[in-house]
Order: sequence, then structure tokens, then C-alpha cells
Amino acid sequence: MKLIAKWLLAACALLLVAYLYPGVQIQSFTAALIAAAVIGLFNVVLRPLLVILTLPVTVITLGLFLFVINALLFWAAASLMSGFGVNGFWAAMLGSLIYSALMLVVDAAVKSVF
Repeated sequence: MKLIAKWLLAACALLLVAYLYPGVQIQSFTAALIAAAVIGLFNVVLRPLLVILTLPVTVITLGLFLFVINALLFWAAASLMSGFGVNGFWAAMLGSLIYSALMLVVDAAVKSVF
């Protein structure tokens, strides 16, 4: 139940990102659901690998390179789907920052309810 609630709220967060920032487009709620699943899958599978591979750069930049990794994963998810679009790297950067901030709120809400 907790996973389904977090998935639905992540899709709503993606829709809110698209509403707040014109650099990110989502066609429908179904596309947002699929995009949330793809982003979540990328964060579970690819993100740890990328963090380990780019550890020297991350240390040199004092962790700021993690923002680049998040943006690249956000952009990659958008490039794989037809109903989810991002207008370039900087749009992916800002979109991923907004999405990450919203997901902090979602995580707190899910933890308090469940």
C-alpha cells in the first residue's frame, strides 16, 4: 500500500513539475505514472552505479555533481518516453531539482501516514 501511494504521489509531483515549469511536459496522468516508475527504476538501478563511477568528480565538486547525475537520469527517462518531454539539459536540471524537492515532501507525507 505504501509503495502504491508513493508511486501515485510521485506521478502527481511530476504533473506539478510540468505545471510549474514549462521546460518539462507531460501528456497525461498515465504518462506521469509511467514516467514516475521509470525515474524510480533509474534511481534504484543506475544511480548507485553512476555515483560510484563518478565518485572522484563528486568529491572534487563537494557533492554538487550529484545534481548533474539526477538531471541526466531525469533527462534519460524523458528521452525514453513519448508522453514525457524535457527541453534540454538545463530544463532537466531545474525539473529534477523541483521534482526532488517535491519528493522530499512526498516521502515525509508517506512516512507520517503509514
